[in-house]
Amino acid sequence: MTVLGRWKTLESFLQSSWSGHEQFDGLNTVIMAIASGSYEVHKLVQAATLANALGSTERTNVHNEIVAHLDTTSSNIFIKTLSQSNRVAIIGCEEIEKPVIIKDDTQHTYMVLMDPLDGSSNIDVAISIGSIFGIWKKPKDALLKEDSLLQPGNEQIAAAYTIYGSSTLLIIATHNRVNGFTLDSESGTFMLTHKDIKIPTECRYYSVNEGNSKALNERTQKAVGHLRNNYSLRYVGSLVADFHRNLLKGGVFLYLGDQKHPDGKLRLMYEANPLGFVAEQAGGSASSGTHQILDIVPIGLHQRTPLILGNKSVVDQTVSIMAKT
Repeated sequence: MTVLGRWKTLESFLQSSWSGHEQFDGLNTVIMAIASGSYEVHKLVQAATLANALGSTERTNVHNEIVAHLDTTSSNIFIKTLSQSNRVAIIGCEEIEKPVIIKDDTQHTYMVLMDPLDGSSNIDVAISIGSIFGIWKKPKDALLKEDSLLQPGNEQIAAAYTIYGSSTLLIIATHNRVNGFTLDSESGTFMLTHKDIKIPTECRYYSVNEGNSKALNERTQKAVGHLRNNYSLRYVGSLVADFHRNLLKGGVFLYLGDQKHPDGKLRLMYEANPLGFVAEQAGGSASSGTHQILDIVPIGLHQRTPLILGNKSVVDQTVSIMAKT
């Protein structure tokens, strides 16, 4: 049963909120392309088992990670919808070594960096997964190339993520505004259901892989121990799912550097920057443990970073404990 009559659609929200704002010129088209792609991925995720789309391709991506069937399909879907928006100049994708350059002209003014299907290893066991997007304006008066994408997170004009779970939601962040839209799967339309999202000031949860604690250095173990003594552990192991719960309920997510991976394993450009932008616009914070995520000047398209993300006071306190000698 469709619910179109009860809620404001994503399209009408974008038209009413961004109309006449020069900095958002064409951004509504980019967001609608993300929404269109998200609906297609939603249908794939829902039908994955019956469509025999589960499991891996036995291939590895640029990060030497096994690629799931839906990783490749989702990447192709979003590259297609974003290209057809006629507003995106270049796309960087976690699954692809080199960026996809679409067109360099005055109309194609946006750059998108994306993780098309985050948490894909969880598909086989029906755990919530997601898609993540960071959106930057294309640098003016410069030849478009791979290095054009190497912009700090604080220069994002918008960020978004889609979570595919018990319902499918699209979360969109611009400066000081975060709104959530739930998919009406019958019509394929996203409806405004979560207006002006702010991370609750009370932190309820912490999300970290406790099984990896012994590989952390002493200061980091102390910081995790402080969280353990003060908050309830909630950990899915799917970044979008863990972050989404903490965004709505209050919490902090941690994927820390350890002895084997001192730079962490999450990607700065495809995961940390977009979700860090969402967190900050909702009143939260994002840190690598030594720097604010959005202030990091990237040196590589696929570089990794530790990530502490969520309630600002708890992020700051955790960083402070980690810094003490």
